[in-house]
Amino acid sequence: MAPIIALTAEQAHARLHELIVIDVRTPGEYALGHVPGAHNIPLDHLDAALPSLSAAAERGELLVVCASGARSATACERLADEGIDAATLSGGTTAWTQLGHDTHRPAGTRSPWVMERQVRLAAGSLVLAGLVAGQRWSAARVLSASVAGGLVFSAVTNTCGMARILARLPYNQPDATDLDATLAALKG
Repeated sequence: MAPIIALTAEQAHARLHELIVIDVRTPGEYALGHVPGAHNIPLDHLDAALPSLSAAAERGELLVVCASGARSATACERLADEGIDAATLSGGTTAWTQLGHDTHRPAGTRSPWVMERQVRLAAGSLVLAGLVAGQRWSAARVLSASVAGGLVFSAVTNTCGMARILARLPYNQPDATDLDATLAALKG
């Protein structure tokens, strides 16, 4: 497989007018602020979007964006498996905003938590629950040890199983009509 093409935030900003931007974060993360003109297709809906993304790639270069670059790199690999060329935004929207580039946030959107914050809450709660329950039932400490092991694995592999699970929660899912409209717009 060919290496993934990565654009820095500066490169992407300079070429934004010629790129078709796909944001693979959850709808909540997307609503908090996204690269102007980005289309939201959460990573776990990518397979359903392949025909639309293929059509869009015929009209212009795809730039895939997430918060840090990890999910967008995964998406680029999946797209490459289907013969669809796409670049990833190195450092994601974090790098984009750190350089002072504008993000778009629709007026009146709720302020959900970003995925990283959701993971920290869930992991911390599970560790704490395991420790508290472990005071009474020593076997409950396995819960804390499992979460700790998962966090270490997450850091080493730059993946996050807990984020994948949390992304499936209803408040992290796009409205079907929003996703359908996005896919229709990408087909052109």
